Amino acid sequence: MKKSILTLAVTILFIAFAQAADPAYIAAMQKQLEAKKTIENFEQSQTVTNGFLRIAEASETEWLPYYYAALIKTEAAFRFDIEKDKTLDEAMELAKKADQLAPGNSEITALQGYILMGKISLDPASRGQSMSPQAMQLLGKAINLDRENPRAVSLMSQMELGMSEFFGTGPEKACGMAKMSLDIYKKEETKINGEYILPTWGKTQAEQVVSKCK
Repeated sequence: MKKSILTLAVTILFIAFAQAADPAYIAAMQKQLEAKKTIENFEQSQTVTNGFLRIAEASETEWLPYYYAALIKTEAAFRFDIEKDKTLDEAMELAKKADQLAPGNSEITALQGYILMGKISLDPASRGQSMSPQAMQLLGKAINLDRENPRAVSLMSQMELGMSEFFGTGPEKACGMAKMSLDIYKKEETKINGEYILPTWGKTQAEQVVSKCK
């Protein structure tokens, strides 16, 4: 019985590894990630988002395609003159799909916090009090899930900076977290290679927080 269980576990791990290392999947993801870098308007962001969603349909166990589709929609809400609330709601739904495939994932949890930050930014006066604790809870959870996730730490530093500005307190905590995230980004950069498709974004935002600390 124990041997059968062990064999099953090894088989599952092998299948998971084979899917993760599938050259076609990696190539498709890399192509879309390169396309993501060229986005200059909402129409282009929609095209790239749809590309990731096609990969999601073809790779039903992979969370990253839904993650990047959600990220692009979130970034579009910050960058372009569109229906921002609707776009952020769509982003959250995609993030939830990613979460269903990889529950307890720090990157997905941090992205959900980022989406809420976008919602707050649309109407801070009426949403800040109710949504800020939710966003900080998600980011805190993301940090606890993986303390080497620079995006979770960087996004929390942005929230801390906003809170300090709102309450008129010092930015020391925010600055410390932003500097910490930059150190983690440096470690992350050593892992990136030609087939690296995990999230790497957010360093510029951390640098912007640090620039306010001088």
